[in-house]
Amino acid sequence: MTGPGRRGNSRPPGRHDTRRPGGSPVRTAARRSAPPPPPPSPARPLVPPGPQRPTDLFAERLLAVLSGRRPVHWMLRHTAGQAYDDLAWLTERSPLRTPGACPVVHDIGYYVPRQGAVEAFARISTGDRLRAMAFRLERGPDQRWRCTAVELGGPSLRRPSER
Repeated sequence: MTGPGRRGNSRPPGRHDTRRPGGSPVRTAARRSAPPPPPPSPARPLVPPGPQRPTDLFAERLLAVLSGRRPVHWMLRHTAGQAYDDLAWLTERSPLRTPGACPVVHDIGYYVPRQGAVEAFARISTGDRLRAMAFRLERGPDQRWRCTAVELGGPSLRRPSER
């Protein structure tokens, strides 16, 4: 008896696949002879990226804090000396917190004055505006890089003691 609330042995209208609930799919001779399609090849090889340079890593970290995407204390264990205080002072003035476009690192350059120290600069673009950020990295006795100085371009962004 088939009617409302009862199922017959036929497929529901509009269903075109051969799977049946609770059972194995019904195979036909035509489907058995066709080989399965090859898996799609990836556009890029699945090779993990190489290690990121400390200058690139710290430029992104500093930008995340200065733009307000991360809190200042996120950089506490990645800074040494006066750098954390300078970063907190710059963040209070929120120079890179602008409505609209999110700031991104446009370009990075660096100079190695001695073994275990790197002086770097980054160009930060926010829409059509470009700013400069400079920072110094030093490798500690534990072989970890730490930011020891940070500055953001512009005369209005210098601490009163530096003017």
